[in-house]
Order: sequence, then structure tokens, then C-alpha cells
Amino acid sequence: MLTGKQKRHLRALGHKLKPLIQIGKKELEAALIAEAAVALDHHELVKVKLLESCILDKHEASETLAEACQAEVAQILGRTFLLYRAAKTPVIILPKADAPTKPSTASTAA
Repeated sequence: MLTGKQKRHLRALGHKLKPLIQIGKKELEAALIAEAAVALDHHELVKVKLLESCILDKHEASETLAEACQAEVAQILGRTFLLYRAAKTPVIILPKADAPTKPSTASTAA
């Protein structure tokens, strides 16, 4: 599960990307899922665009494709979304997840 800081980092990287996958009227079929999986293997971060002919909801399409590719949705913006899946040897270095911090109780001797 991606943290907020990690998603922000991926959104910044994905801003300059062009959509590699386009979902049209054929929607999510096996060939498209296979193409997305190959793209994730090669790029780690992939931008996907829903064309006007696609009748799927953007949230439904992103979740279904992410689940089929064992990826995570980093962003949904308009009719595009970002999918992320770490490679075996990751190129994208995600920020560390912040560990929950406890308030420090400094004992002072008077």
C-alpha cells in the first residue's frame, strides 16, 4: 500500500509521462491487461487514458486494471490514471514510509 508521500512522489514523476495504454470501447480485455503488465514490467509507472468511447467509470477501470496487473493506483485525474508496480530491480526509489512517532516525554529532574 502506497503512503501519501509515496503517491505524491509518483504523481510528480508521472506528470511528464504520456499515456502508454488507452482504454476504448473494447474496454478491459485480456490483451489490454497483458499489454499493461508488460508496460509495468518495463517502466514501473504507467499512465493510462480512458477514451471517450469507454463506458467504464474511471475509478472502476483503474481498480480493475490495477488488480489484474498486481499494481497500485497512484493517481486518478480526469480521464487518466497512473499505475505503479515496483520492478524486481526498482528504478524508481520511493520515499520511506513515515513510522508513527510517539511524543517524546523528557523527564527533567528538578
